[in-house]
Amino acid sequence: MMNLSVQSQHFHVDAKLIAYIEKKLSRLDRMSSWIKDAEVHLKLQETGGKVQEKITEIRLHVPGGFLVDRKSSRTFESAIDASLDTLRRQLVRHKEKTGGNRPARQTDTNIAEEAE
Repeated sequence: MMNLSVQSQHFHVDAKLIAYIEKKLSRLDRMSSWIKDAEVHLKLQETGGKVQEKITEIRLHVPGGFLVDRKSSRTFESAIDASLDTLRRQLVRHKEKTGGNRPARQTDTNIAEEAE
């Protein structure tokens, strides 16, 4: 399970948006247990009109560095969805580059075999 932190600038994040972010990031966590931490930064940017641009930056801490994506949209939900699509591709590429193999964990059967 990864640690998640959500930070916002110029507004207060409601519980519904935080729950949405947690739900979406948990899908990435199921895809790869490599993710240690996730930081989500939410920002509002004035565009001169009534509608403010919503900017989402997601930063995943994986072995060997960080995977980062930044998107802007009319809603935070659509920006998060777009970022997660990009981060999935980055995660697959990162696994391919690093060999995709994690160190094997010792299981009960391995321990029993060693004891014999």
